[in-house]
Formats: sequence, C-alpha cells, structure tokens
Amino acid sequence: MPPLESKTTMSPTTLQGPESSPASGNVKRLVLFLHGVGADGNDLIGLADMMDLPDTQFLSPHAPFRFDMAPFGHQWFSLMDRDPARMLAGIQVAAPILDHYIDAQMERFSLTASQVALVGFSQGSMMSLYTAPRRTEPLAAVVALSGAMLGAESLADELQSRPPICLIHGVEDEVVPFAAMEMAQTALTTHGFRVEAHPRPGLGHGIDEVALNTATTFLKQQFGLA
Repeated sequence: MPPLESKTTMSPTTLQGPESSPASGNVKRLVLFLHGVGADGNDLIGLADMMDLPDTQFLSPHAPFRFDMAPFGHQWFSLMDRDPARMLAGIQVAAPILDHYIDAQMERFSLTASQVALVGFSQGSMMSLYTAPRRTEPLAAVVALSGAMLGAESLADELQSRPPICLIHGVEDEVVPFAAMEMAQTALTTHGFRVEAHPRPGLGHGIDEVALNTATTFLKQQFGLA
C-alpha cells in the first residue's frame, strides 16, 4: 500500500474560508460548516442566512487538501482509493487539523465547547462524526448530513465525549448509501450517544428545505434557543 500523498501548506490553525457574523455583533455561539469532497467553504456558507440562530458566528473553512481528482476544489482526505483502511488513514490525518482549528476559533471568540456546533455534509459529516467524539469536552451538537461514520471500530478505545448528534440522510442518496445513516446510528447509540435520525424520502445527495429546517431545530434545542 503506497503512503498517503495528501499535503498541505496550511498550519492547523490557519484553515481559511468564508464567514458570516451576527448582525448584533455579539457572538454567543459558533457553527462550523464542513463541506463535502471536491467543494470548498463557499458551498455551505449560504446556509447561515437560512438558519434563524441569533448571536451566532458561522465559519465554513476550506478543507486543508486540494482535491486530487480535479483541478479545483478541496478535500478533507482522498477518495481515490475507497478502501476503508485508506479512508480511515486519511481521516486520521485530517482530524487533528480540524481539532486544532476548532480550538483556535473557540479561543478567538472566547467560547467554550458547549457553545460550538459542527454541521457537516457528506465528507464533512464523516469528519464531524469522527472528530467530535474524540474531543475531551463535548461540543453543543453535531449535525451530519448525507454522511457516514468512519472509525467506529476504534471508538470504544478513543471515545472522549458524547455530544448530541443529528443524522439526516436522503433515502435516494446516490453517492453515500442511505444505509450509512442506519449504521452510524447503531454505532453511536451502542456507545451511549443521544442520536436523532431523520430519513428524507425522495432526497438524493443534497440538502433540501426540510433537512435544513430539521438541522436548525436541532441546533436551537441544543443551544437552548427553543
């Protein structure tokens, strides 16, 4: 098996991407959007305007590695080889980068883990579901849209915290099979997580209005806004 070739010139705390600041100028909570493979932070930042979350700073960082299957876009880890061991090795490289970035943003805005949520789509969901449980302090929430769970077999040994998790997945997803949601739900509940699972009949690999409203409602509940 050849060594991983993903490289980045970014330091862990200098991931960059678009931001959306609250009109009040008062940041009481933080939502991090994690995009899918081949996209970048611009893909999800527009969701901030559709979420009714007051006093919330939204960040949508570009994944640290250039997409290796096209001349544009970013990736958290390579999918050229979809062997589970290779993908797990890739996510283990990316997770510390995301972890340090979360810490840096918490320090930047003087927030605690209980004021921070991750909202991931596709590969961004995989990053969220892997990274959040391995952080010492539980985040306020994790929303995983159209994703899957990697590293479930090592979770028992690496588990540090249990943030509440919302899984949302299109039943007609043609990219990440719908069965991945059920597998993630089983693995998480087995390890004591509080999990909501929301199938979206008729939805493919994407985010529709119902999915976005479900995610927003969940975030409001975990942030104490509902």
